[in-house]
Amino acid sequence: MSLRVLSLGAGVQSSALALMAEAGEAPVPDHAIFADTGAEPQSVYDYLDWLEGQLSFPVHRVKEGDGLTAALERSAKEGTRVVNPPLYAKLPEVREMGGELIQVSEKEGMLRRGCTQDYKIRPITKKTRELLGVGFGQRVPSGVLVESLQGISLDEIQRMRESNQRWLKFRYPLVEMRMSRHDCKRWFEKNGIPEPPRSACVYCPYRNNHEWRNLRDTEPEGWQEALRVDSLIRNGIAGTTQQLFLHQSLRPLAEVDLRTDEEFGQMTFLGECEGICGV
Repeated sequence: MSLRVLSLGAGVQSSALALMAEAGEAPVPDHAIFADTGAEPQSVYDYLDWLEGQLSFPVHRVKEGDGLTAALERSAKEGTRVVNPPLYAKLPEVREMGGELIQVSEKEGMLRRGCTQDYKIRPITKKTRELLGVGFGQRVPSGVLVESLQGISLDEIQRMRESNQRWLKFRYPLVEMRMSRHDCKRWFEKNGIPEPPRSACVYCPYRNNHEWRNLRDTEPEGWQEALRVDSLIRNGIAGTTQQLFLHQSLRPLAEVDLRTDEEFGQMTFLGECEGICGV
């Protein structure tokens, strides 16, 4: 028995892979699985609704429990265990002075990320086993092979990995086709297909200032949710005692200055040269 499953994040690469499969330009999956953390921007859910209508193979939406946001809320309010998003933390910087350890300042730290494993990988694996008819804790019969299509592009080759399950094989069609993320975006444009928005939790600490600005300016509901979660985690979650933040500056997100250099009034070089000096 064999099964081909697409791990669908509804972002640029995996959406391109799904639509290329539908067009006969990539391996066609039997199923696609979207792991919903419950914290994507509304534009991602809207795009997923549209995408599902373009595909002839089924798209399964799965969620671990009631989602990451609810788990964070319980942890912050009740002290229940939660896998950590990579939240920023204020860590004390201590030096020895006169034989005593003295806190002299605070420095930036980051919690180890566990949310991808528990809220993305695990629910997809559970659904894959369900499609095989193999329950939790049951052994996958010999001879069964699942080919898991991953939407990782050539410029993300460092993210490729081997499966640790004998019945599961990861395959990277975009890498096989030598396609980068930019190539995927060009494919959308060439075929007159709307490009998907960036897929990531609205409160993902990996966002840079440009991405925070874009969330604020284009996803007002998502921005308000990010502000709410940032306030929620301030005094820590289970297993932490430090103040926690979504932004690397270790300041409340609502107080972070997200202005661009141009808005700061700083000089740029865009009007003075061709912009290829470093090429």
